[in-house]
Amino acid sequence: MEDTDRLYRHLIDMLTKAVRRDVAMLDRMIADDFLEFGASGTAFGKREVLQQLPAAEDGPAIHAQDFQARRLGEDVVQITFKSVRAPASSAPRYTLRSSIWRRRDNAWQMVFHQGTVTEPFAVV
Repeated sequence: MEDTDRLYRHLIDMLTKAVRRDVAMLDRMIADDFLEFGASGTAFGKREVLQQLPAAEDGPAIHAQDFQARRLGEDVVQITFKSVRAPASSAPRYTLRSSIWRRRDNAWQMVFHQGTVTEPFAVV
């Protein structure tokens, strides 16, 4: 899949503090009809993400690994991966993640994301 590396890069970028604080960048990367089911069990739309994510306190870096892509349509791709966030003051949080990306006008945007807490896994 020729776009796979680009989508992996988009996801990795979205985990960085620089992109998470950049409302204009997030607005370009997230579709207007975006929906997220967070690992907390809360559902979010694009508006909530653009309001809350840039204002969130800095947390520990998020490590992502084991990316896999699956084409769902000509211009729709699902990316799955694992992530771990290890705050200094508490136990690491291991998560399985799934994102669906749609290409419009030669640009990819995330339309859906879900994080599900999982058992610890080996970090590579």
